[in-house]
Amino acid sequence: MTSPQPLLVFEHAARAYGETVAVAEVSCAIAPGSFVALVGASGSGKSTLLKMVNTLVEPTGGRVLFAGEDVTSLSPSRLRRRVGYVFQGIGLFPHFSVAENIAIGPRLTGEKLAPARIAELLQLVELDPALAERMPDELSGGQRQRVGVARALAGEPELLLMDEPFGALDPVTRDALGRKVRELHERLGLTTVMVTHDMAEALLLADRVLVMDKGALVADATPRALLAGEGGAVAQRLVAVPREQAERLAAMEGLGEKRG
Repeated sequence: MTSPQPLLVFEHAARAYGETVAVAEVSCAIAPGSFVALVGASGSGKSTLLKMVNTLVEPTGGRVLFAGEDVTSLSPSRLRRRVGYVFQGIGLFPHFSVAENIAIGPRLTGEKLAPARIAELLQLVELDPALAERMPDELSGGQRQRVGVARALAGEPELLLMDEPFGALDPVTRDALGRKVRELHERLGLTTVMVTHDMAEALLLADRVLVMDKGALVADATPRALLAGEGGAVAQRLVAVPREQAERLAAMEGLGEKRG
């Protein structure tokens, strides 16, 4: 049985700003239906690589292919209809209502979203459709980020890109929204690429983890392989953080039991 053609391909994709190399000739292919986490320390190039996909950043070397086509050859409106994007720091327009924020993508391609469709999208992210007429500043941070996810899904995209989508949220909201995004990924048959600096989040949500360091792709492995010690030194330094936290918590529990 032949494997499906990749939906997203980076071919020696590079981005430099003068003498500074943000992304250094990254090559990899992402299959349809994958949930991929892109991790690395701040400044490792992960967000820049993600932004190359929907041409928020254009490569200065190599290319990015979406469904076999160079993304720079596609019209931005057509590309962004097929590629949903959830911004770091939410990124809702403060003077637009929730409904207007959700409908902005389709509106740019000349389509008006019906109120029933907006209600459906709000329900999809577990928000009350009555919130459609609210303004973003009337919502909690978690609600705003759910609206951001609904907006990214409004055009029924094939690919969902997420740039540190949960970074500004409290841990409980972050965990709940991560689970919801994973559920939507499965239910809607999406291909998802999520940038995160949180290795625990990457290991729990993704099927595949790409690790970047100083602009280069230094590891490409499953969560199970990373937990088994694979992926190299940079990846294992990132894995060590949640592992050590879990061990410290377990030790505290054991100490509490002894005292009890």
